[in-house]
Amino acid sequence: MTEGLSLGPLLIRWNGLLVAFGIATGALLAAREAKKRNYDPEIIHYLFLPLIIWGMLGARLWHILTPPLSSVELGLTTRYYFSHPTDFAAFWIGGFGIPGAWIGGALVLLYFARKNNFSFWELSDILAPGLALAQAIGRLGNYFNQELYGFPTNLPWKIFIDPASRLSGFETVNFYHPLFAYEALLNLANMVFLLWFARRFIWTIKTGDLFLAYLGFYSLIRFLLEFLRMDVSLVNNFNINQVFFAIVFICAGIGMVLRHRPVQEL
Repeated sequence: MTEGLSLGPLLIRWNGLLVAFGIATGALLAAREAKKRNYDPEIIHYLFLPLIIWGMLGARLWHILTPPLSSVELGLTTRYYFSHPTDFAAFWIGGFGIPGAWIGGALVLLYFARKNNFSFWELSDILAPGLALAQAIGRLGNYFNQELYGFPTNLPWKIFIDPASRLSGFETVNFYHPLFAYEALLNLANMVFLLWFARRFIWTIKTGDLFLAYLGFYSLIRFLLEFLRMDVSLVNNFNINQVFFAIVFICAGIGMVLRHRPVQEL
């Protein structure tokens, strides 16, 4: 399997290419959604770079603080990163974590909204379907990196993992669940659901409902898929990603219920 496209001395890796394509496609969908809500699509252009920068910083920091088992086996622990601070920015060493991307992106979006007198929740609703689409496309890059696979399986859609990319104890096992593909398809379903939800209930949904639906749908996806994931991130023997997404799912559900509970008249 080739690592990517070679342009002279430059190697563009498939994973990075698909992530970039996913972000660009998601941005186009967000611009389309902004126009539908009578916003200037240029707002996405202003948000594009800050969201990418702060999202990547947050995602990188989450990975550093909660390294998965594969990184720990290589000695890339939190202690290692803090004793080698120059490797913080060495994105080709280790990886990223979506919870951190959410946190970093939310902070910069909140700052942008307050500075420019926009509604944070309205902007979040605009971005939600595009985020789901970007994640769906970006996840496909994990295939080329031979990562984000699940437990061994003999199902017809099993995938072969190179011996060099297998976790300790599974060196002789060839086939695994394509966890990245499951997540990609479910993210695509999330995008379709959000677009349907926004149009089907256009007169009844409140500002912020679409973003809460995105958070709830994706958190449920990740919570369930973590049961199949081998390369988990453990903090005090807890799968920290699964715990995080469980909390987000509960909070999103409670938020949605509280927003739409009947108001009792006095």
